[in-house]
Amino acid sequence: MGVSVDTALVDAMLKSAPRPEAAERPAESAAPLQVRRGSKTVSDWANEARAAAKSATTLDALADAIRAFDGSPLKSACEQAVIYDGVPGASLMVIGEGPGAEEDRRGLPFVGKAGQLLDKMLAAIGRSRGVNTFITNVNYWRPPGNRNPEADEIAVCRPFVDRMIELVQPKLIIAAGGVPAVSLLGSKEGIMKLRGNEYAYSTPDGFKAPMIPILHPAYLLRRPQDKSRAWRDLMLIEKRLAELA
Repeated sequence: MGVSVDTALVDAMLKSAPRPEAAERPAESAAPLQVRRGSKTVSDWANEARAAAKSATTLDALADAIRAFDGSPLKSACEQAVIYDGVPGASLMVIGEGPGAEEDRRGLPFVGKAGQLLDKMLAAIGRSRGVNTFITNVNYWRPPGNRNPEADEIAVCRPFVDRMIELVQPKLIIAAGGVPAVSLLGSKEGIMKLRGNEYAYSTPDGFKAPMIPILHPAYLLRRPQDKSRAWRDLMLIEKRLAELA
């Protein structure tokens, strides 16, 4: 494809990856969530999030709105909202599914074992959260037991996600894993069929950017034999970023 990717760098990292039982999503009991008080429905909370998101004209204002939002039942069981990391205005935006234990503790996305692998993958195509990449999630609060966020938990965060995309205005979006890929694209297909392809993504207010789903780094920690798929996805991403520059 005419793209140079430092596969040796990522290959070395994958070969030294922990065994599946030591990777992301450790076994733990899922504590019951605090039920939302009042009579608001998921739709009501989503509308409230939409109004709060629309009024935010900067990323700092949007982050404040997210922290103040009480529409997610996950919030009461978390240490803090995990909103974003990286460079505002970066041409590449990575969107994951949500925080784990380490992310909840530190308040930053993708800083656990999967995040360390993501950093290696980005470095292989000349990208870094400290220089030219912006990282966030479709859900800002850690689910109990590190389970996947449920549909209503994602739905109430969606207006904030779209507004964040509009404020950052990336040239290309990576959906890291099945949860963000399926939810953002509204697809019935799984990540294995979605990954490695480019899709047109548009926010409700009309901002458009190409989106490429990839396998979640936590999945690659559990199944390093699928690293060849990751290489192809990285090469496509690097190629498209060069074309969009």
